[in-house]
Amino acid sequence: MSFQHQHAAHCESGVISNLLRHHGVPMSESLAFGLSAGLAFAYLPFVKINGLPLIAYRSLPRAIIKGLIGPLAARFRFETFRTPQAGQQRLDSLLASGQIVGLQTSVYWLPYFPPDMRFHFNAHNLLVYGKEGDDYLISDPVFEHTVRCASADLSRARFAKGALAPKGLLYYPQSIARKSASPEAVRAAIRKNCNRMLPPVPIAGVRGMRLLASKVEKLPAADPQSAAFIGHIVRMQEEIGTGGAGFRFIYAAFLQEAAQLAQRPVLAEFSERLTTIGDGWRALALKAARMVKGREPVDPPAIAAKLREQAALEEAFFKELKTAVR
Repeated sequence: MSFQHQHAAHCESGVISNLLRHHGVPMSESLAFGLSAGLAFAYLPFVKINGLPLIAYRSLPRAIIKGLIGPLAARFRFETFRTPQAGQQRLDSLLASGQIVGLQTSVYWLPYFPPDMRFHFNAHNLLVYGKEGDDYLISDPVFEHTVRCASADLSRARFAKGALAPKGLLYYPQSIARKSASPEAVRAAIRKNCNRMLPPVPIAGVRGMRLLASKVEKLPAADPQSAAFIGHIVRMQEEIGTGGAGFRFIYAAFLQEAAQLAQRPVLAEFSERLTTIGDGWRALALKAARMVKGREPVDPPAIAAKLREQAALEEAFFKELKTAVR
């Protein structure tokens, strides 16, 4: 079976849905994201990205892939390496055997990305489906078409240093026992995601949003670093991966599918509600961007108020969604 590349909104959910379809599993990107309970929020001041705290709008790297193992009764092989040479040899061996291979990489070292999109982020996923000469044939789901990458560049991207360093990570399925998820598996995935957004810890879910709001509210408006911090929120929300709004739109699409798969027609209404919440995240990003670009005064309390508004909407949403799938 020849590999078929499909464009996607997000790298990890796009990679795993493409990979599963190649192995005969009818899997949309939104279904992969939802079945793995991929929606999240976390404010992690102790993890730095370009010197600023990590703000995440989805689950940890690899969680989307690993989250599908249970619903599909699948086994995946994950491998990391001590040296780039060992990583390349293993990749070449798998490709020679006909395997399609997933990789975790750094965006910064992938030359097919436009210069203005290349920054130090080490959790970008892609698929390698072949090799011609010194070039790897790559299916990067955030691009409309397949691309090529020289071996030296790909090796550098696979072994980049820093936060979330990939260490040459590659992965591929070893077996997939089920080709579809049961209604109960879909409902269980939704309950899991609701719990993820309503956690007891202060750095995650809706509590993490409120913690970030408290941090933003205290920023001095006249300090240039305040604008930098607000700009960082926008970048983490809208430019890294798919962003706060984008992930909510993907999950809304999942709920539309889940209405039938989970035998809960009411989930279609929740899909519409989450799309509206996603629009709120986009409005927050737009307001923050206008401040950063000097089109309106830097106003940290206004950003904090919008974060709290989003937290309130999502808290009510996930409490009611959890009740709907009991």
